[in-house]
Amino acid sequence: MKMSRKVAIYGLSVATSMMLLASCSTIQNTSSTTKGAAVGTAAGAGLGALIGGKAGNTAIGAIAGAAIGGVAGGLIGKKMDRQAKEIENEVAGAQVIKSDEGIIVKFDEGILFDFNSSSLKAAAKTNINKLVTTLNKEPNTEILVIGHTDNRGTLEVNQKISESRANAVKAYAVAQGLGGARIKTQGKNYSEPLTSNDTDAGRAENRRVEIVIVAGDKMIKEAESEAGR
Repeated sequence: MKMSRKVAIYGLSVATSMMLLASCSTIQNTSSTTKGAAVGTAAGAGLGALIGGKAGNTAIGAIAGAAIGGVAGGLIGKKMDRQAKEIENEVAGAQVIKSDEGIIVKFDEGILFDFNSSSLKAAAKTNINKLVTTLNKEPNTEILVIGHTDNRGTLEVNQKISESRANAVKAYAVAQGLGGARIKTQGKNYSEPLTSNDTDAGRAENRRVEIVIVAGDKMIKEAESEAGR
């Protein structure tokens, strides 16, 4: 997945026999997008099994679509490992889900927002500021912020909430110095639950924001150049 070339989520559909991933829209500009989508499809089952029920299908599909594999993919993976460890150490309340060539940072709704609100809490702003500091140490990554809700209320209302919360995270991150061109948002309403919406505990788990971090064009080119030496 490239938000500018291969990560652009809007359109990639990753389906496997083990896990059917939801369709994501994608901006496809070059032939390497096709390569990334093919690798992502092949990797989808293993990645889905690795992440399990920790993240939604859009996040998993985004990382799968970004994978380039091989030596270059391994070099990207090392950079992602370092960043994932730093996020775990520096950002309170963040659940960090690592795959070979990408990272998913997940926040429960209650950590970021008050109930039925899209305004960030003070502690959430501190956490996002720390996340931005870490992300800016590796400026050649691209980021997708995905908002999720539970199933209470109408689809239209939940879609609006999921979008506004993702946009609130983006807006604050950009205000703290993250390049706006690096970050995109998507609202998934209640279409990608992690668990049942039949209980309060389940609904609370489903209300979340996922932040997907993958290699951008420049990082991929540098990794491929280094791998070819």
